[in-house]
Formats: sequence, structure tokens, C-alpha cells
Amino acid sequence: MTPPQLVVHRDKELMAQAAAARLITRIVDAQASRGHASVVLTGGRNGNGLLAALAAAPARDAVDWARLDLWWGDERFLPEGDPERNITQARKALLDAVPLDPARVHAMPASDGPYGKDVDEAAAAYAAELAAAAGPEDHGPVPSFDVLMLGVGPDTHVASLFPELPAVRETERTVVGVHGAPKPPPVRVSLTLPAIRAAREVWLLAAGEDKAEAAAIALSGAGEIQAPAAGAYGRSRTLWLLDAAAASQLPRALYPPASA
Repeated sequence: MTPPQLVVHRDKELMAQAAAARLITRIVDAQASRGHASVVLTGGRNGNGLLAALAAAPARDAVDWARLDLWWGDERFLPEGDPERNITQARKALLDAVPLDPARVHAMPASDGPYGKDVDEAAAAYAAELAAAAGPEDHGPVPSFDVLMLGVGPDTHVASLFPELPAVRETERTVVGVHGAPKPPPVRVSLTLPAIRAAREVWLLAAGEDKAEAAAIALSGAGEIQAPAAGAYGRSRTLWLLDAAAASQLPRALYPPASA
């Protein structure tokens, strides 16, 4: 387990811009060293804010978009094109504006896709897609993502892993169907903690006063079953990117003055 590093920005806009710049650098570095990069996207207001900031960044053209694989940490199990789906929002924020290779955009299945309403079959299919993309150098049946981003919910959930529910307890499968999620829609597809922990770097995004208690709980040594964000960490780096409001309940000693 890598100990978390914290970076706190003045407000959510600055956080999104700085995170976008950081992501561009990480992708360019990975492409320079290996020829390609792999990133897991997150939805929600902070994930989409980062994508919009990336779309507006002049340095976005430093990325070779055709050599970037995009995956998702979770998805609402709704019909293709539904405005609530993470990929629909991501396309609007960034993806439609950059020259991605469609074959390297790995969307999670929709509820009107080949698996119909069977979310467990849809999850198994995404797990198989991840396994097919994993190489001998990877740590298990998922690729070693360069960066895996997660939004942190007010209840400490990440992806669609909610406190105490079965999905957060999963130790074998890499992707699961989620039934009865406490926020709508109740049916979702999500990576599990074992899949998340295969990433080289895990970035957790939290902005706003409604995330302050969640950040404080997750960073205080809470267990992952009660606070899923506490169980999300990368193999080489775990980075919490917060704004001042989300960090307001954290001890000031946890992050350096220069980060505020």
C-alpha cells in the first residue's frame, strides 16, 4: 500500500486545471517511455470538470491521442447515449474534441447493449476485455493503468463501491454488477478494489464542502468496507487532489503549505 500524498488547491476550478496539467504530463511521459498510455476516467462533477479543463488546455495537443487507451472506473447501467452515463458526459466534455482511436475507448456496456438488462453479464464482459488487454508485465487480469482517477462521494464511495455493500467486499473479480446502489440509478457496473489497486497511480478527486467529512474519514485510517475511498490506492502512487473546502476538516499537518 502506498501512503497517500495530498495536494490542496484554492478552489475547484484551480484544482481541475492543475489536475488536467498533471494528467497531460503523466500521459506524455508514459507515451515517451512505452509508446502508449492507459487512463481510467471517472464521472461526476469533479471528473467532468477535469476533462473540460483538459479540453481547454493549450498543452492538450502534446498528447498523442491515438496512442491512449481510455477505460472507466464505473458506469450507470442505462441505455447508450443516456445523458446520465459517464461516457456520454465524457464525450461532451472532452472525447469528441480530440482525435482518439475509437478502438481504444473502452466504454462499459449499456443496458440496451448485447447483454440486455443482465448487468452481471455486462460486468463479466468488461472484465474479459480488461483481461485481454493485460500483458505479461501486468499484475493480474487488468492492465497496469498509468493513472486511475476516482471521484470521492460524500459517503466515501469511489467508483460504484458503496460502504458496506457487497461490491466493496469483492476480492476476486475485477468488475462487478452493482444492485441497489444508494444513489440513482441503482444498477451499475464497477471496477473492484483489486482492479483499482493494479494501477500505477490512483488519483482521488474531491472538491466542495460536502466532500470534507468523507476526505477526513478516508484519510484517518478508516477501514475500506466502511469507507471505500480508504481502500483505493496505487502500486507506485496514491494522490488526493482536493480544494480547500474539501480539505477543511483535515489536519493541516497532512499537506504542505505550498499546496494550498
